[in-house]
Amino acid sequence: MSEPPRGSGVAHWPEPKPEPELRVPPGGFQPAWRHSMLFHRMQTLGRDWVAHCGVSQRFCWNSQISSCRRWIGHCTWAPYPFLGTGHFSANWSLPPFFEPWRPHHNWRWQPSNFTQSSLLHISHPNMKSEGDEPCSKRRRHSGESFSSPDEETSISKQNEVTGHVTAPETEGSLSKEKGMIKRHWEYFCHHKKKKILEDKEIDQNNIENEFDFTVMSYNILSQNLLDDNSHLYKHCRWPVLIWGYRFPNILQEIKELDADVLCLQEVQEDHYRTQIKSSLESLGYHCEYKMRTGRKPDGCAICFKMSKFDLVSSNPVEFFRHDIPLLDRDNVGLVLLLQPKFHCKATAAVCVANTHLLYNPRRGDIKLTQLAMLLAEIASVAHQKDGSFCPIIICGDFNSVPGSPLYSFIKEGKLNYEGLAIGKVSGQEQFPRGQRILSIPIWPQRLGISQNCVYETRQQQREEHSGGEMKEAQLENSQEIVIAAEKLSSKLQHHFKLSSVYSHYLPESGLPEVTTCHSRSAVTVDYIFYSAAKDDIAAPPGTEESFDGSLKLLGRLSLLTAQDLWTVNGLPNENNSSDHLPLLAKFRLIEQ
Repeated sequence: MSEPPRGSGVAHWPEPKPEPELRVPPGGFQPAWRHSMLFHRMQTLGRDWVAHCGVSQRFCWNSQISSCRRWIGHCTWAPYPFLGTGHFSANWSLPPFFEPWRPHHNWRWQPSNFTQSSLLHISHPNMKSEGDEPCSKRRRHSGESFSSPDEETSISKQNEVTGHVTAPETEGSLSKEKGMIKRHWEYFCHHKKKKILEDKEIDQNNIENEFDFTVMSYNILSQNLLDDNSHLYKHCRWPVLIWGYRFPNILQEIKELDADVLCLQEVQEDHYRTQIKSSLESLGYHCEYKMRTGRKPDGCAICFKMSKFDLVSSNPVEFFRHDIPLLDRDNVGLVLLLQPKFHCKATAAVCVANTHLLYNPRRGDIKLTQLAMLLAEIASVAHQKDGSFCPIIICGDFNSVPGSPLYSFIKEGKLNYEGLAIGKVSGQEQFPRGQRILSIPIWPQRLGISQNCVYETRQQQREEHSGGEMKEAQLENSQEIVIAAEKLSSKLQHHFKLSSVYSHYLPESGLPEVTTCHSRSAVTVDYIFYSAAKDDIAAPPGTEESFDGSLKLLGRLSLLTAQDLWTVNGLPNENNSSDHLPLLAKFRLIEQ
């Protein structure tokens, strides 16, 4: 091929030369080995390659990990040293970890961590989640002590100016080994215990009427939502955000906590169908799932151990209604009625509900309506022949903070929302932007749910069963009833006496507990509510006599503060693969 004349307008490109094949010598790569020439992209690459350790090494220039070639080896996802452009030059040589393995003073690899089907990934430099951040910021987020004293001083000053929470070490709440957080069980000592009679015989009646079980509520962070909201996870290293890394961690958490009932939120449908359901079934769970309506690919799941419960009914709840403009969101709920597998007098079924309410802090009207729809379904499922309700447990991500009007409505059973700003319902924003006042009533009558959060047909049936005397009284006082109805039109009520498993503040320090922690915030939005028994000392003081449930809270898995979580780089991290913490409680079902 002849060379074109100069000035002809044709670009002069040198003829490409075939690149030498990268081969591994029998003894591994030697430090003296040099590549004759590397692309300029390779010289400035820094963090855009994948190293497969233990077998033939290959470079993968693709930015997507799914396009990289995987191998079946015995290496784990592990913390890796941050490599800069200074590590690459024209006389570039392979890093030491291509040689036969030996510890490195900046590495924290542990041979005990090695698992199957894993690789070491160094992120793409164009990834905004981490690649463009300076090393000092990455190290601060990751908890690695690579910075000099001067850098640490500048970082601490910067934190003071920006308000960044630096996580102090707290004794007893964390295990610094491998960056793992350590949570402990908090048990409640009930006054009414098994009594030993004078003849030293144990009262067997109490034992026969008791049934203990555990319930977990866990938002496992849908991968689709993680990818769509990557700005919330700028503090995370890229590998810990990949589903292939996250799912084994989540499954391991579920195995270790070993709850009898699982209430999971943000369960992605394709992952549930291909991985989650089969994995949980292998652990002895029966799974019920409700996917969100519309285009949202995640949903809620309730899974229970078949050795402890039988399924009586499964009742999905869709919060989207075509004919009601207010209800244009795709959130869902799920309500199960479970029958304990044991033979004693306390054979009441247990109603377990799970939901994930709308996030938007400025749409408190939608949140309250979704909650009312869930409570109406619970009232329908948990209603018993004698007019009472069976024990009730409500789990989920309510996207509302403790003390907010929505939270208070759940616990107190009533809410007067007259004059309440729409942005203050959930308490998510300290200075809410939505100042529009809630309309009275919040939802239209055609929804079929009364202000008492029950289906209108159910309320009519109750009125019919009330007898003729009440009907006559209603006719005589019809005018007074109309006036009272007008006054109560801004008041919501529900018939359940609910208590929260968690108190939301640490008793020793008074610091707030958090259930979720990411780059933007660290707050409590996840809850387990239950119908407490009269003698349940975990119920709020002074209200024990108002509780007519049959559940005693025996214990709970402790929560942590934001400072605790930031000592392990927040959530998700290498060991905790969701941006939420799992909530876990142990209950005792007693005779009513």
